[in-house]
Amino acid sequence: MLIRLSQAQLNLLETCPRKFQQVYLDQLGTPIASEQQDQMNWGSRFHLLMQQRELGLPLLMDTTDPLLQNSVDAFIQAAPELFQQQAVFRQSEHRRSLKFQGYLLTVVYDLLILNPQQAQILDWKTYPLPQNQRWLAESWQTRLYPFVLAETSDYSPEDISITYWFVRATQSASETSDSEISNLGTSETKLQPQSLRFNYSTSQHQAIRSKLGGLLDQLTAWLKAYQAGTPFPQVEAAEDQCGFCTFDVRCQRHQLETPVSEELLTLAEIQEVAL
Repeated sequence: MLIRLSQAQLNLLETCPRKFQQVYLDQLGTPIASEQQDQMNWGSRFHLLMQQRELGLPLLMDTTDPLLQNSVDAFIQAAPELFQQQAVFRQSEHRRSLKFQGYLLTVVYDLLILNPQQAQILDWKTYPLPQNQRWLAESWQTRLYPFVLAETSDYSPEDISITYWFVRATQSASETSDSEISNLGTSETKLQPQSLRFNYSTSQHQAIRSKLGGLLDQLTAWLKAYQAGTPFPQVEAAEDQCGFCTFDVRCQRHQLETPVSEELLTLAEIQEVAL
């Protein structure tokens, strides 16, 4: 039976193999702060509304959440071409899988728009545009999503792009000269959505194939050792990540001065919304 891997699992595996083991193999639960749970619930409702709109269904809006209504309206007004564009194929919550080195890599595109010479992957983010955009560029979502599409279609990497739309900005983001970033609106418009686009290329595709292959080779070796009783390796203590982890006590790296509020899941560790 193939092991199914998502971009969130690859991110965690690369960040800390031991935590990957504890979460996905040992099935140990981790607490989620109430604020983060609220953000996840809000994101789920937004994704559902976008899916309903793509299917031509009436938008069942929560009248008790004006921010949700405002965010949906602002997004549609900011990017009308996304909702009016004709395409050979377009689908919300489009799922694809790729068998790769004995694993099943699975992605879910919030919206996939395909035309003869262009393939657009769209993803809705319900947190503000991050100041450290390199973090997003190097995330496994940005790498895996176009990689899987290139491997499972006739599109060349140069025809593929992935665009993130930040639809719930609570504060203005600074302007940038990066040509791949579209900052729509002015600093006075708090709810104005912003977008961040990454174009794909053949060189990136080859680099990701190599990187992914090496990571999965490590996973195979770690799984074999795990079955023989050897746990996955821990992240180096010098990287200062353990103080933010709920398993720091279990890993014998607990520091008493670590605030309880920091021992919670980060947004990067939360699974993608599945509808």
